[in-house]
Order: sequence, then structure tokens, then C-alpha cells
Amino acid sequence: MAEIREYIASESDVVVVGAGHAGCEAALATARMGFKTVLLCMNLDSIAAMSCNPNIGGTGKGHLVREVDALGGEMGRNIDRTFIQSRMLNTSKGPAVHSLRAQADKRKYHESMKRVIEKQENLFLREAEATEILLKDNKVFGIKSKTGAIYKTKTAIICTGTFLKGRIYMGEVNYSSGPQGFQPADELSTSLRDIGLDLVRLKTGTPARVLKSSIDFSKMEIQPGDEKIVPFSFDNIDKDLDKEQEACYLTYTTEESHEIILKNINRSALYLGDIEGPGPRYCPSIEDKVMRFRDKNKHQVFIEPEGLTTEEMYIQGVSSSLPEEIQTEIYHKIEGLENCHIMRSAYAIEYDAIDATVLKRTLEHMDISGLFFAGQINGSSGYEEAAGQGLVAGINAALKLQSKEPFILDRSEAYIGVLIDDLVTKGAKEPYRMMTARAEYRLTLRQDNADLRLTQKGYDVGLVTREKYDRYLYRKENIDREINRVRSLQINPTEKNNEILVEIRSTPIKNPQSLLELIRRPELDYSKVSVFDLERPELRDDIIEEVETEIKYEGYIKKQQVQINQFKKLENKKLDLNLDYSKIEGLRLEAREKLQKIKPESLGQASRILGVSPADINVLLIHLEQLRRQK
Repeated sequence: MAEIREYIASESDVVVVGAGHAGCEAALATARMGFKTVLLCMNLDSIAAMSCNPNIGGTGKGHLVREVDALGGEMGRNIDRTFIQSRMLNTSKGPAVHSLRAQADKRKYHESMKRVIEKQENLFLREAEATEILLKDNKVFGIKSKTGAIYKTKTAIICTGTFLKGRIYMGEVNYSSGPQGFQPADELSTSLRDIGLDLVRLKTGTPARVLKSSIDFSKMEIQPGDEKIVPFSFDNIDKDLDKEQEACYLTYTTEESHEIILKNINRSALYLGDIEGPGPRYCPSIEDKVMRFRDKNKHQVFIEPEGLTTEEMYIQGVSSSLPEEIQTEIYHKIEGLENCHIMRSAYAIEYDAIDATVLKRTLEHMDISGLFFAGQINGSSGYEEAAGQGLVAGINAALKLQSKEPFILDRSEAYIGVLIDDLVTKGAKEPYRMMTARAEYRLTLRQDNADLRLTQKGYDVGLVTREKYDRYLYRKENIDREINRVRSLQINPTEKNNEILVEIRSTPIKNPQSLLELIRRPELDYSKVSVFDLERPELRDDIIEEVETEIKYEGYIKKQQVQINQFKKLENKKLDLNLDYSKIEGLRLEAREKLQKIKPESLGQASRILGVSPADINVLLIHLEQLRRQK
């Protein structure tokens, strides 16, 4: 075989490896911030591919999408362009856990994102397989491809998703492959090891796709979209996105299907021992669910359309690594799927990921300058988690090129901050999935106020456009003005006013109260008190909803702010990344080892490292005080 000749293919400021949801956000961010960016993708048909579920958002994940959008990212706009059903989840609960979720036309989602990338100034898309990261003096200077092309660069962002040494499993059958039949990236892992990274194997999976006409929907419960469409992007908050929506359906597994699984569990790749990596705890395969929850005689199954131009239906809740013939038996015992025709089999996929504790919170490698990582290679799972990391990595690569301060979101500022802090501080023993329960300050980190929290930050770093920023200012100023107005509007305890309160089933007042105090009552809201507010200005629905939420939860938010202030005290106590923990007396051996490995940036981050106790934190506090006195 002839020797492959190397050649210089391009010189750029940034090279992004991989064009999944992380890579797209990373590349768009750096290009929009003014830097020449090359985006390498093994197959252009895999750009922003929805290899698993055909939806964006959901519990906790919807918050991430809103935050990506508030900072100037693309995911929210893209799903608004391509959704076929939209639903707000958890509406029976408080606004802190309301989460938007939209079914996508997965082909249109891919095509729309690809078009955005193709038209983006400073961004150059190239179909190529990256095989080697080129370093000089612990600094990245290029990416080499399989064909010998060298893409010289000042920074690189690695976003390989599940392609890295990807391997598909279906029962006893397993073979090298990326998701959805795409080629795997088999050579880059060697390069990552050569530059000193420890790789781990992780696993995820996907259910079968079934022919729509072979499903008996009469046995299922219909799941329609919301009548009122709430957009993901704040750019569309005042626009009418109403359209005819596709229906989803709810059905259930049966005892018969569970019996088939139990009878054949030894043929599952998970139980054969072929798969090394753990799967996502919060998105288990059907055999995992049946084995772990033996007391349950049925599990929910959601039937979701994959798009408007295909008859494929996604069977959410029944991912599996069992053999194809056993999958068919199981599916035929699910209510409404008795005669279903499987078009694509379910499978598990195993892939390489890094230990993300070697990264700073900027997602740059601690010891290799200019080398960033984002997405599933860091141990996360999900499109939304990937997009959030890709955006932060892209922003920080651009800021590094400008020699500016890094962009870091802490746990009190964003779900993205929680996600990244968890990954780089604790690592991921299994694919990490975002949930509202992971955020300590979720009452202030709502999806409805993501723009109020983050758009200024996105504008300050140069990613948010002036047009988007002006929309944010309009919304913020109107919310603030209206809260101040209803706070200053006094309602007197007149006989007429008390009669009105009784009519709307509220307690009469004995002393003058502000309209804000009335709105805060559980039985009242902004709309019900309009009778006292004859000069009320005309406001958009989203502004009214935000005003009401801020008023209703003002007391709780103030309490949480006190907790955030305490949290900030530890976060603001910075630690030198070159600190030698082995020389600090009083630290336990485990704490020394963990601190030396992870190199926390602050005392707050140190306190969240597994194996570092409150006593160890006190030792560090004393050490910092001693250093301060010496200076």
C-alpha cells in the first residue's frame, strides 16, 4: 500500500471535529464571533442528526435549550423552524420545573441546521475524518485527517459524539459502526491516548422504528400538542408559530412482553457481558427496566412520528440490545403493536469518551493549550446537553483567541453551569442526563427567565446580535416597569372593593394593600385583579406571565438568593491551578489525590469533589488565609 502523503488543507483560527449538536453550536459560535472556523464532519448527512429520539427539550433539557438560545445559540431557532408538535411538560407543578418539549421533523431539522452552517460567514464545512490531534509544546496546532490533510489551527474543539470507536450491539451480534449506520471514527482514540487522555467506554441505545400503517392506534391514548404554541427561541416569543400538529400516542408493555424479556435475558448484549460501558441510568433499555422493576407489570411506551415525509414511528421506552427476532416478539406483545412491522431494529451502541475531570470549566484541557472538548465525548447524553457544552466551548475558544477572560457559568447562573460543573468536577461513570433535580437553585433558573439571566452575558462576549439584544431589553424593561407599577398601585379597603374581592372568592382587606400583594394571593392572579386596574397597559402574554411568576414567588426567590450569596462566597475564593496539594498539611490522603487530579478553580468547586470532606475544605480555608497574610 502506498504511503499517504500529508498536505496543508487549510489554516484557520478554529477547527471543530464533529458536526453533531455540540459541534454545530461550537462552530457557529466561533464563526459568529469573527473567527475563521473549519467544521470537519465524517458524513455531511450526519450534521445535527437525531440519531435517537426525534425531539428537543423535555424535563430539565428544555431549560438547556432556552439557555443556549438566550446566549445566542442556534438549537432553539432550529427546532422552532422544524417542529411538528409542541408541548409544555409539568404544567401541574410550579414554573421552576415547567419544561418545553417539541417533536421534530428529524430530516428537516438536519437540513435546516446544515443550511444555517453552509450560509454562515467565516464557517467552512468539510467532509473528513479526523485521525490525529497535532501538538507542539503542549499546544494544539492542527488536526490531521485520514487522507493526510492537515488543518492547521490555533484552537480545536473535539465533539465526536457516539462515533468514537462506535460499536453496535444486538444480542450476540456486534460490529463496528457509528449511530444510524454511519461509519465510526476508529483512529482518533489512539491519538487521544497518545496525548495522555484516559478513555472510558460508555453505552447508550435506541428503540426500533415501526411502520405507521402497521400500528393499531385505536388501542392507544392520543397525546396531542398544545393549542397555544410556546417557542423555544426568544427571537420568536412574539411570533405566531401556530400550525397543524402531528399526534403522539401512549401505550404500554404487557406481562407477556415482560415474560419474553425474562426468558431471553441471557441473550441481551448487556447481560452477555459484551458491553463494557454503563448505560444512562435515567434512560434504561426495556430489559433493564423489566429486571430492575420486577413488581411492575407494565411500562409506558410513547409512539412518536419521525417526520412529515416518512412513515417511521419512534417507539420511545423500548430501547433494547436483544437479538432482532426477540425484539419482534416483544414488540408484538405491546398494546397496539401486535401486527407492527419493524423498519429499523433497536440497538445499543458503545463508544469512547474522556474523563472530563481533566478539563477546566471553560471545557479546555488543563494542560494542553487550545484543546477543547464538548458533548458526549465528555460523558454526557442528549442533544441538549451537547449543545450547551458546544456553545460554551466555542465561546471560550473565541475568547482565548482574543486573549480575553474566559466565559464561565456557575451553578447559580444556569443549568449549563450545573452540567459543566458536574462533568468536570465529578466526571461521569455513566452517561450524564440533565434533570431539574440536579440544580440547587432551580427556582431562579427557570426556562421562562433564561433570557433575563443570560442574554446580557451573550451580548457582552459578542455572540448575541444587536437585534436579539434589543428584544431582550424591551422584554426586561416592560417586566420591571410593570412589577414596579403594580407594587405602587394602592387598593383601599372600601366597601365596593371588598365586595369585588368576595365576588372573586378572596378575603376582604382591612388596610390599604398594593395590587402586587393581591396578585400574590394563591386564589388570585394578574388577570383576576384587572377590575382594580383600569389603566392597565397592554402587554404581551409572555411579559404578563413573567410578571406574575416573579410576584408569586418573590418571597421564595429572596430566600434562594440568600443561599446563592453564600454559594458565591466559596466560588469567589479562587484556588491556584498549580497548587501542590501534597504539601498542604491536614488534608486527608484521598482529598489530596482528588484535588491534585481535578485541580479545582475555586473552593466551591473543591467542596463538590467526591472524596473531599468539609474538614478538608476547612484546611483549605486556613491555607488560603495563611497565603493572604503572607502577601
